Amino acid sequence: MSDSIQFQRTELLLGKEKMHILGKQKIIIFGIGGVGSWCAESLIRSGIINLTIVDIDTVSITNINRQLQATHKTLGQIKTEALKARLLEINPRAQITSIQKVYNQDNSDFFELHSYDFIIDAIDSLSSKIHLIRTATRTDAVLISSMGAALKVDPTRIRVANFWDVVGCPFAAIIRKRIRRGDLPAKDFLCVYGNEVLPNLSIDKAQNDSTNSVENSQETDEQILKKAVTNGSTAHITAIFGFTIAGLVLQNIFERNM
Repeated sequence: MSDSIQFQRTELLLGKEKMHILGKQKIIIFGIGGVGSWCAESLIRSGIINLTIVDIDTVSITNINRQLQATHKTLGQIKTEALKARLLEINPRAQITSIQKVYNQDNSDFFELHSYDFIIDAIDSLSSKIHLIRTATRTDAVLISSMGAALKVDPTRIRVANFWDVVGCPFAAIIRKRIRRGDLPAKDFLCVYGNEVLPNLSIDKAQNDSTNSVENSQETDEQILKKAVTNGSTAHITAIFGFTIAGLVLQNIFERNM
């Protein structure tokens, strides 16, 4: 079946010229967990052809509640390979590059960020996320970053804002605090976030208090992170984060030269 038929509904909305642009874009997603995996699927279903997916982990049973490629059949598989197989079932002609690595300061040059049109940040690690933000904003690529998607159930409280304008997200607050200590981002970039922070019901109150009071905490970031727990999350919230990021990519392309 030809691409023209597969993407007919998208072309009806965006037009042939924009579909052609979509097919030429190079996109890299760092982190293909609850947010990044759904973002990848949405991009491929929309007509993106050249996609690089980066993650170090293998599929575990605790991923099944929210990550696209995680099923009982894929347990133990490399996450990037499991997702690549899924994406190629959607579009066999897609050029999917699977990289089983973790992004960090030591290997950032390996990824050649300057070669991409869009850089998607769905990294959980604080230090790696900050380094990626600093590095990506010094390229010509469009950076879109996911803030914390855990501890939320209300889809109506998911927002998009400039990094410096994110309000109500403790994770973003820590990132801003840390990033001000060194080089600031070289340009503005959009973030997807939610301003809802619910407690983990299966842990004690002291741990909940440490999770929910980051914005006004007098502790160091390191002390806060040492108290961090595995936070509850749901598929619908992480998927909305991922779909929203994919939507921002399409919106960026759709609005060019209009």
